[in-house]
Amino acid sequence: MAKKTKADILKLVKEHKVKFIRLWFTDVLGFLKGFAITLDELEGALEEGMGFDGSSIEGFARIEESDMIARPDTDTFAILPWRSGEDSSVARMFCDVFEPGGRQSEADPRYILKQNIAKAKELGFIYNVGPELEYFYFKDSQIPQPLDQGGYFDLVPLDVAQDLRRDTVFALQSLGIQVEYSHHEVAASQHEIDLRYKDALTMADNVMTYRLVVKEVARRHGVYATFMPKPIFGINGSGMHVHQSLFKGDKNAFFDAKKEYHLSETGRSYTAGLLKHAPEITSITSQWVNSYKRLVPGYEAPVYICWAQMNRSALIRVPMYKPGKEKATRIEYRSPDPACNPYLAFSVMLAAGLEGINKKYKLSPPSNDNIYNMSDTDREKSEIRSLPEDLLDAIRITEESKLVKNCLGEKIFRYFIRNKKMEWDEYKAQVTQYEVNKYLPIL
Repeated sequence: MAKKTKADILKLVKEHKVKFIRLWFTDVLGFLKGFAITLDELEGALEEGMGFDGSSIEGFARIEESDMIARPDTDTFAILPWRSGEDSSVARMFCDVFEPGGRQSEADPRYILKQNIAKAKELGFIYNVGPELEYFYFKDSQIPQPLDQGGYFDLVPLDVAQDLRRDTVFALQSLGIQVEYSHHEVAASQHEIDLRYKDALTMADNVMTYRLVVKEVARRHGVYATFMPKPIFGINGSGMHVHQSLFKGDKNAFFDAKKEYHLSETGRSYTAGLLKHAPEITSITSQWVNSYKRLVPGYEAPVYICWAQMNRSALIRVPMYKPGKEKATRIEYRSPDPACNPYLAFSVMLAAGLEGINKKYKLSPPSNDNIYNMSDTDREKSEIRSLPEDLLDAIRITEESKLVKNCLGEKIFRYFIRNKKMEWDEYKAQVTQYEVNKYLPIL
């Protein structure tokens, strides 16, 4: 499909009576950043980009103050449905971030994903992903008070958030984002909207848009939406299971009609790469202190590093093949959560998978038993390792990973490690309500 030109954008702006254009990008931690420009600045922005303070791209660990340039990606032009009316509209475009000399910034997560996609392209592959993002609706952002007591796939009267999900789906569709499913999830007031698979760059942009749309629609309904991985003790947390596959042209490189599970050697080696390098990439796919409150046994979140077809306690699931659905052959990586930076998360998953392909990793046998019910001894015999137990454990493993460093580049790798250590130091000094309740009455 031909890329949108400057003339295309100017035409769309006129047709939709656009008055403001928001230029979006992300920092290292995956927070959406941006600023608005008027029509008077649009032509210049399309030709040369717009300057901004470079500290915004680095996340919380702001080491440098430098001018940067945001150059709009014209293919991401879309009208924001909640800011549009008969007389005027607001549009958005995602941007690539450049240094003043014209070099693309190595601190731009979108650029990092582009680089890793290029490595896959050198091998003839297109990287497709389809994430399932779960989230909660609460009455406000102060106390995690659920809106309902519904469960998995529940409908009215328990699911009072149907209107919120419906309006969210309509908003996503108006932005050109294809939705496959939307439903109530397992926990009270927990929901999920699944996006139809796309190439990784488009999907990372879509995830950033999705998170904003969910929150914006919730705000307009007077409630609060959160992608916090584990907001309430004792119930399921929110995950972002990532379905992924590699294509060569329009052929699914993971499909082989003659192989068991219909998973090709390419698919098997890719899966083996993810399993081998899972501990190294976990700090990227589960990047917050709170992420590890979700990754505990008993709540459908994976803890043990293995794969299976039907077993949802495994880290990687290979969905069953349906005749005539060769393009749907894929693997599902189940440990990421929806609060990660999708550009970096997709990058490290792809890097791990490609490492498996390049080095011809052999896939271990599947683990078809419920791993949570296995003893430590049985898991040892089966050589089933565990994911990192907390953020500090995860970041120490990542810090020693050549794969992650090569994938993210020196700049983001260094900023990310530093920021996560700062987060852990801040967290470990806190006195929690658990400690007060447990120790104050007895010590």
